[in-house]
Amino acid sequence: MEAGRQRQGRLWSNLKEVCDLLHIPVANSMLNEELLFQHVQFKTGQRIHTIGQPFDTLYIVNSGFLKTVLIDEYGNEQVLSFPMKGDMLGVDGIHTRHYSSEAVALSDCDLILLPFKKLTALGRVHLELESMMYGVMSRELVREQAMIGMLGALSAEARVARFLVALAERFAQMGYSSKLFNLRMTRHEIGSYLGLTLETVSRTLSAFNEIGMISVDQRTIGIKDPEALKTLRRLPPSRTRGRPAARSKGSSSTAPGQLLPALAASSA
Repeated sequence: MEAGRQRQGRLWSNLKEVCDLLHIPVANSMLNEELLFQHVQFKTGQRIHTIGQPFDTLYIVNSGFLKTVLIDEYGNEQVLSFPMKGDMLGVDGIHTRHYSSEAVALSDCDLILLPFKKLTALGRVHLELESMMYGVMSRELVREQAMIGMLGALSAEARVARFLVALAERFAQMGYSSKLFNLRMTRHEIGSYLGLTLETVSRTLSAFNEIGMISVDQRTIGIKDPEALKTLRRLPPSRTRGRPAARSKGSSSTAPGQLLPALAASSA
């Protein structure tokens, strides 16, 4: 049976394909590994695992978009991450052997199941694999720490800007356009992730569109000035945003990329 082929109506991948998806090198000792890992499909809105559910499996995103959330006693959600292709889910269940977060599909998804017992057994045979899997888990932790640092250090506008830049970079890594893409998450979910209100996210996206850094058509985002998004600290006052466009044809106008660095310097 060849890896990545249908077996009993399901798709399976071999260890090399799993490592390629996780962007980790494959040692020679693993090339002949015959174990296969099952794919499972989830529909939009389906839960992959819930809070408190017994932990036994890690999940690798092969396609699709998800969110992971914490839910308090009142049913309020706090979005923790937006996993996509090449990301690993379920790591938070290793410590207590119960998942501490909930994972929900934001689109139709294809996930690869990585039973934890099988993984630990493989790690005893292939020591390089164990080290690389720790690296993948550390990569997820570093990403979360970077988000926490961003929330404490940046303005609301800068948080939204960095989020769009990071999303564009992830799309590029997956082979999609980094200039034009659809948001799979709602503005409310973006706000929860960034520690902002729905109104703030919507207002900021509209302001970015007004200035010319992005274009917005419902959930479709066009990135027009990625450098301005990367360096943005704060937006100019709303009363000044329309002034360049209102000047006469003979007057010089200020482009977004020129306006924002000056603004950043003044707010430092």
